[in-house]
Amino acid sequence: MPVTTLWLEHAWLGTHVEPGVALDVADGRITAVRTGTEVPPPGAEVLRGLTIPGLANSHSHAFHRALRGTVQVGSGTGSPPHPRGTRAAEDMGRAPDSFWTWREVMYGVARKLTPENYFSLARATYAEMALAGITSVGEFHYVHHAPGGTPYADPNAMGEALIAAAAEAGIRITLLDTAYLSSGFGEAPNAHQLRFSDGTAEAWAERASALKEREHARIGAAIHSVRAVPADQLSTVARWAEERQAPLHVHLSEQPAENDACLAAHGVTPTRLLADHGVLGPRTTGVHNTHLTDADIALLGGTTTGTCMCPTTERDLADGIGPAVRLQRAGSPLSLGSDSHAVIDLLEEARAMELNERLASRTRGHWTAAALLRAATADGHAALGWSEAGTIEAGALADLTTIALDSVRTAGPLPRLGAETAVFAATAADVRHVFVGGRQVVRDGAHQSVPDVPSALAEAIAAVRS
Repeated sequence: MPVTTLWLEHAWLGTHVEPGVALDVADGRITAVRTGTEVPPPGAEVLRGLTIPGLANSHSHAFHRALRGTVQVGSGTGSPPHPRGTRAAEDMGRAPDSFWTWREVMYGVARKLTPENYFSLARATYAEMALAGITSVGEFHYVHHAPGGTPYADPNAMGEALIAAAAEAGIRITLLDTAYLSSGFGEAPNAHQLRFSDGTAEAWAERASALKEREHARIGAAIHSVRAVPADQLSTVARWAEERQAPLHVHLSEQPAENDACLAAHGVTPTRLLADHGVLGPRTTGVHNTHLTDADIALLGGTTTGTCMCPTTERDLADGIGPAVRLQRAGSPLSLGSDSHAVIDLLEEARAMELNERLASRTRGHWTAAALLRAATADGHAALGWSEAGTIEAGALADLTTIALDSVRTAGPLPRLGAETAVFAATAADVRHVFVGGRQVVRDGAHQSVPDVPSALAEAIAAVRS
């Protein structure tokens, strides 16, 4: 079995930054970690900068990448008209004024997706993630069928397109195949949602069971939300995931309106409803977890249900700031996601979680840089079912991201402060090298199999927005 040696100028080893670390890699895994190696061994691949475990993007909707730059400043539904003749009014733009009006714009893009153009869009989006140092993505996938709800000849054609796109972009994927059956608490899917729905949770489970795992791909499950899966069918999805020991994700309390509707329909909060139907647990991750009661937080923590925060999307959609500190203290592991891809930058997601909490509490220092990196690496990979990724140690998958320490953003601090520099100064633009399973996907800031990612993105987005 051939062995490759990588020499890391500086490496984050979970608790500290270590200079001069040599890694031996064979069959996609780290076989040895040698510290105190001041000089690169002969023949070693030299990685200058700070190398951390590959980043885990725990929540993605790949097709939302086509919305960037249009929804935020577009002619959105629901915005009041501008007063005429004022520059201030022009500067304000006409963006959708809430999550719910933004959703209508999103439906317009979803309507135009086909297996072919979704593959192209996802391939380019995942390549952008690789350039940002992301080595695993959790794809919360619910666009299953053709418009109108007719299944494709291959009922999993859309999911297969996403799996193939991740392979070409060189990253791992956990396809979180999503049950989406209702427009809200028993209401039939609306016209936009027909292509999301399998009709029943049993039919969803039958289709999802046909998906096969691959070396780079694992299959998990998702409940879109308590409004989109009737209460008496929640346990079917939970049981499917339990039988396979697979990750199970769910959008949870992203909007107060969802909480109010759940209380009206069932007399309990969404968190309590999920608990009552066996959904919560250590393989489950609630996405957003924004508008929670004290009892909700205790339920999530007490069951060690994870929390995936998506700060850049939550601020873009004006969702609110979730109680991440209280959730983690209660026992809920934290992970991070780019969700709608208003930004694809896991370092910014990590930084934003701390900075949002500072704004909400008016105090600083809720997480150390090391804790934020754990959320973006080890805990994120665990939430996606890749528990063997996210650390630099013998036996771990050789998924690595190297961040420059000499850019205009990162130059200056001592190298031993690399973790702080990575979280509080660096951006995705500072990622220089990315390895997935010991194979170099990004070299010197260039993707090795998608050579012109901006053009690929532009072409793919034009195809679904034309």
